Amino acid sequence: MYKNILIATDGSELAHKAVDHGIGLAKSVGAKVTAVIVEAPFNVFDVRSSRRQQISAEFEHHAQAVKQHATKVLGDVASAAKDAGLNCDIVQVEHEQPYEAIIKTAEDKGCDAIVMASHGRSGISAVLLGSVTNKVLTHTAIPVVVVH
Repeated sequence: MYKNILIATDGSELAHKAVDHGIGLAKSVGAKVTAVIVEAPFNVFDVRSSRRQQISAEFEHHAQAVKQHATKVLGDVASAAKDAGLNCDIVQVEHEQPYEAIIKTAEDKGCDAIVMASHGRSGISAVLLGSVTNKVLTHTAIPVVVVH
């Protein structure tokens, strides 16, 4: 059925449920796992004006923090996949639109399913905030398993 399942994570507790579900699904069908984390790129406007002279230091700090976070989160997924006897590729992407990066990664890696979490927002908060999960669902033909 599935040969390569993409698991999108941000390291949150809710995303951990999706990781567990994705690994369980992959194990049950004998699929490989690809884990992706999408981090926000450096934004110069996030730097306080009093620190703009040290912009390169701020950029370096951001790059190190992103890499450290991604390494830990993806390492945890790879370890869980290994414990389940699965092969796991890990991918870190910096992109302003996480849903685009998730879909592109799935396509580039030949994934035939995407597993990700959703906060399950409804009503006006869903309309105003949108959700990465909803955007993935509406912009890809790849099957998406949503974990709440």
